[in-house]
Amino acid sequence: MKRPPSQTVDAANAACPVAKPAEAAPSPSSSPAASAMTGAGAGAQITLPITGTTCASCSARVEKLLARMDGVSAASVNLALEKASISYDDKKNAPAAFIQTIKDAGFDVPTQKLRLSIDGMTCASCAARIEKQLRKRPEVLKANINLALERGDFEIIAGTSEHAIIQTIRDTGFDATPPPTDMMKRAGQQKLHEQRQRQERRRDLIDLTIGAVLTLPLVAQMALSMLGVGFSLPPAAELLLATPVMFYVGRRFFVGAYKALKTGGANMDVLVAIGTSAAYFFSLFMMLRLGAQAKGHLYFEAAAVIITLILLGKILENRAKQGTTKAILELMNLRPQTARVLRGGEEVELAVEEVMVGDEVVVRPGEKIPVDGVVREGRSTADEALITGESLPVAKAPGDEATGGAINGAGRLIITTSRVGADTTLGRIIKLGENAQSGKAPVQRLVDKVAAVFVPVVLAISALTFLGWLLIAGAGFETALIAAVSVLVIACPCALGLATPTAIVAGTGAAARAGVLFRSVEALETAHRVNMVMFDKTGTLTRGQPTLVEQKTLGGEPERMLQLAASVQHASEHPLARAVLEKAADEGVELLPVSDFQSQPGRGVSAKVDGHRLLIGNLAQMQEAGIEPDKSLLELLADWQKQSRTAVFVASDGKILGLLAIADSVRPQSRAAINKLQTLGVRVMMLSGDAPHTARAIAEQLGMSEYRGGVRPEDKAAEIEAQQRDGMVVAMVGDGVNDAPALALADVGVAMGSGSDAAMETAGVTLMRSDPRLVAATLDASKATWRKLQQNLFWAFVYNLIGIPLAVMGLLNPALAGAAMAMSSISVVSNSLLLRRWKPKLEE
Repeated sequence: MKRPPSQTVDAANAACPVAKPAEAAPSPSSSPAASAMTGAGAGAQITLPITGTTCASCSARVEKLLARMDGVSAASVNLALEKASISYDDKKNAPAAFIQTIKDAGFDVPTQKLRLSIDGMTCASCAARIEKQLRKRPEVLKANINLALERGDFEIIAGTSEHAIIQTIRDTGFDATPPPTDMMKRAGQQKLHEQRQRQERRRDLIDLTIGAVLTLPLVAQMALSMLGVGFSLPPAAELLLATPVMFYVGRRFFVGAYKALKTGGANMDVLVAIGTSAAYFFSLFMMLRLGAQAKGHLYFEAAAVIITLILLGKILENRAKQGTTKAILELMNLRPQTARVLRGGEEVELAVEEVMVGDEVVVRPGEKIPVDGVVREGRSTADEALITGESLPVAKAPGDEATGGAINGAGRLIITTSRVGADTTLGRIIKLGENAQSGKAPVQRLVDKVAAVFVPVVLAISALTFLGWLLIAGAGFETALIAAVSVLVIACPCALGLATPTAIVAGTGAAARAGVLFRSVEALETAHRVNMVMFDKTGTLTRGQPTLVEQKTLGGEPERMLQLAASVQHASEHPLARAVLEKAADEGVELLPVSDFQSQPGRGVSAKVDGHRLLIGNLAQMQEAGIEPDKSLLELLADWQKQSRTAVFVASDGKILGLLAIADSVRPQSRAAINKLQTLGVRVMMLSGDAPHTARAIAEQLGMSEYRGGVRPEDKAAEIEAQQRDGMVVAMVGDGVNDAPALALADVGVAMGSGSDAAMETAGVTLMRSDPRLVAATLDASKATWRKLQQNLFWAFVYNLIGIPLAVMGLLNPALAGAAMAMSSISVVSNSLLLRRWKPKLEE
């Protein structure tokens, strides 16, 4: 008979070690739901998947820990199914706490990311309502709704039904669809989305035209009366003009209000619907009661003008919002849909998603390169401006890398495919850009809290305004009603909801066009506060590719010495050997046969070439072989070391033929990059694994006073921590695997685009081309975006802080309030659009 868990815990714990968390791939969304909740309060229940359990003691330990938690009435772990069933009081605890407890016990609860396109949102209250409804579902751990992008990003328990999440959004009154993961399908869906948007814009323009034509006589009457002209429409004519505007042109507001109220929420549509209905039905009541005598007590024009102006504002706002996302859309449209692949010596046109790694792709002059790969044949140039921000065409020759999405120049290329689909440079850029744009700045959390209560508060203020004018000020019902309607109409939660996401989307898009790719909103938000930048040397400030820069021969021919040295180095994998071989290849030197090759680590190499015994290496190797350089060579060696050059001796049959100088040359843009940062008041430090004298030579060459040589990877992290303790906000710039710990620890990690995948995955910012001047551009892009975000929030709050009190005091009529409401959203989005003009100032 199976014993209850409480009887097996102690014995099992002694027999089973703590299991390590296992990395579990997310289950497909089509799998059965992994979690569910029934009831509410003390009757809530959830089932969580668990990975890493290996025996009965594991499950017993998890049961015991879960059962101890506050509000948990029962916990059961099924070892065979790897699931934990928990009954709990959802007012006392939440699934996130259960997951953390399981992880602390040494196991894991697999989760997965879900992204959905959401249609139908009109303001920040809509986004807040969707988030609120989804957070009620225990399987939803995180919910982030982006109003500007009309997108939702969620973290859910693995195995959760995607349809259940979509249905919750639909029950809230909106529509949701999952975007395809394949790049080409996504591009196709984007085109369908754009087509649908064009149809909606056409429909909106028709509605606006109808509204404007019918509202114009009402506005003309109002304007003429203000000028003292005695022109007025009969009350019945006003009713006939206003009714279609109210219930046909303004139908979207009533539908939106109904959906919001049905789910227990309130949004901008509720404010518009209540405000315009109050003005319309009061006017209708007065007309039916007083007939022709109702003139002067009718507000049909207010209802019509409010709806027409707000519709105009939404149309302009939507057009502006589309502009903020233009950068990512341009990238999605870069890659062609087909590629010419060589199969059996023939060119075969295939869909890009059918191209495989290793396929040879033919790219004709003027065509877009469809895949990432290496040029096998042909010479040309490539326009990579939209991908890396490089304004000049980049030369392409055999052996060079080609980037998918770039435009080929005048030559025909054959490219061997190395990456396809989402793994391509373009695919990764799009993914990282979308991730950054979908995040929320910390200040947005405060805005979300304000937006969540904004509409209910406005409704309360409107009601108090009505009662205040009626009961305290002693005004008539009509005056009180108009003041209350003005409060409803002037209040605009849209501007609040759009203030931060439009700035973030526009800012990250502008930076991406310049070659600066923010991976997260946190990096974008922090970069403007950076006051210290630490640079790795090799591959960041220098090219990371040692080159032969000078030769010194003793009585022989330089070409002969290079031929002998290159012939010996041909069998070596050392970076210095590659530098000699590349120089020989550039000068067309023919290599000679080599025999008896030997390598001495830390010293050099030796071999027989053309009947001679050659030694190629450092001073220590020469001295061990009994070869002593003369004084002039030793002086030259010391001089080269001061210039951060590595000296390589070449000796034949016990006699020195000469000396080779190899150096990792400084990038031509590095000094300008350092100067720019120093001009901005940012401290700059170089960290290098090279010997201190080499680091000093490079630092002096770049005009840097702070540097450290002989630094190991862990020392870089320690240096960053030390500076952070002193109050510095540190950005770390690197490109290698060994830089990853430092990039992760820094406040902002910046990875060079030519660097390792580990560096780029760890860093918060990726520079799409190896230009250190883009570091200053990164800080500038962050500052520009942050300024716009603050300006947007200022205007969003100012409209309401000024407009609502004016409306309460009766100083705004409803029509003017409607115009101000429409302008608030337009001004915020238009202000964000100005970020598209941002360009990096790259000093030469």
